[in-house]
Amino acid sequence: MANSSRKTSSAKAQTSGKTNKAEMLDYYQQMLLIRRFEEKAGQLYGMGLIAGFCHLYIGQEAVVTGMKAAIIDGDQMITGYRDHGHMLALGMDAAGVMAELTGRVGGYSGGKGGSMHMFSVEKNFYGGHGIVGAQVPLGTGLAFADQYKENGNVSLTFFGDGAANQGQVYESFNMAKLWDLPVVFVIENNQYAMGTSIERSSSETHLYKRGASFGIPGEEVDGMDVLAVRDAGLRAVKRARDGKGPTILEMKTYRYRGHSMSDPAKYRTREEVNEVRQHHDPIDHAKARILDEKWADEADLKAIDKEVRAIVAAAADFAQDSPQPDPSALLTDILA
Repeated sequence: MANSSRKTSSAKAQTSGKTNKAEMLDYYQQMLLIRRFEEKAGQLYGMGLIAGFCHLYIGQEAVVTGMKAAIIDGDQMITGYRDHGHMLALGMDAAGVMAELTGRVGGYSGGKGGSMHMFSVEKNFYGGHGIVGAQVPLGTGLAFADQYKENGNVSLTFFGDGAANQGQVYESFNMAKLWDLPVVFVIENNQYAMGTSIERSSSETHLYKRGASFGIPGEEVDGMDVLAVRDAGLRAVKRARDGKGPTILEMKTYRYRGHSMSDPAKYRTREEVNEVRQHHDPIDHAKARILDEKWADEADLKAIDKEVRAIVAAAADFAQDSPQPDPSALLTDILA
């Protein structure tokens, strides 16, 4: 098995390093909220309160946090089924997200979408999609609508290293470049497509090169460094907004848990996971920067953690207290 600690740290150092206290503390809190939320979701799944599939984002928090910092109001985001972190980064209410996970009426999709299918038009979040790669042509379509309306908005279209091998992805690349659509393709390369390492599933493992034949520039980014992600995102988003077309950003990241809650992840060693946790964790990286700059001390960061844990606990309580949908809801919001 390849050494994934090498893979997550080998991305080019592209961060400008320019940030300030307010920004860094905000990034830290956002990543910590995603981490604590996902940990609680895992607990609720183990208690039988979340059914079906549940794909946790633990380890990948810097990707969506950094990309969120690169966009403005009106820009859209769409992703696959590992989507809870994207919702929280966009400011969707943790209680509503957790209620949807538990299938309750207080959830963003009324309890009918579950983990993989949540939406918020208000926050410009268009899912959450269970079919591998299906969101890529949809995200490209959002960019086409932006161009048609001349509204200046940009579509962030996220997908994983497994989805990068889907045919519809390349059809989307072709159309995006043909019309120079304002879309940024964000490949969250967490090293494993379900249980198959990228070396075993992809003939070209440098996924940022996948748009070369279409004339789409690509960039490899350290997806465990929120500032590197933000800076790459700013460049790609500006390019799209300036009418210069799509960019592919390959985020070299890592997931600590299995593909889903039903995956014991026996295809990799415990040592491999621990190596990434100990030396490349995105939250620890941000914490070290904050402490080095003396923007906060350990007590301040513990207070942030306490606040985040309270938000997550309240979300879990709301989810469990919210009623289940009435059976009649099965006949609503459907195409007849």
